[in-house]
Amino acid sequence: MIVALDHVQLAAPPGSEERLRAYCADVLGMTETPKPPPLARRGGCWFQAGAVQLRLGTEEDFRAAKKARPGLRVTGIDAYAARLEAHGAPVTWDSALPGHKRFYSQDPVGNRLEFLEPL
Repeated sequence: MIVALDHVQLAAPPGSEERLRAYCADVLGMTETPKPPPLARRGGCWFQAGAVQLRLGTEEDFRAAKKARPGLRVTGIDAYAARLEAHGAPVTWDSALPGHKRFYSQDPVGNRLEFLEPL
C-alpha cells in the first residue's frame, strides 16, 4: 500500500546545477540537502522544504518537461507568486481547478512547475 510521496525528480542538463541551486534556494526558498556520495558523482542536486523533496538529476539528452510537472502546495500564494516574479520567474495564473488558486512557472532549465493553494 502506498502511504506517501517520498520525492519528485526532475531532469536537467549537465552543468546546470549552479543555476538550479540559485533558483531552488533563492527563489523557491528550499534548502539543499546533500546527495549520498555514490549518487553525487552523477551530478544534479537535491532540495527540501518541510516534507517536500525535489531532486534534480542531470540527463545528457535533456528535454524540459512542458506538460508533466510537480504540483507544489503553498501558503500565501499571491505573495509566493510575487516572490517568483521579483526574481524574474514567469507566473501564469490558471483558474480551471475548482477549490484552488494556482499558477504555473518554469525552472531555469524550462521544466514546468505548478503551485497551488486550496481555497
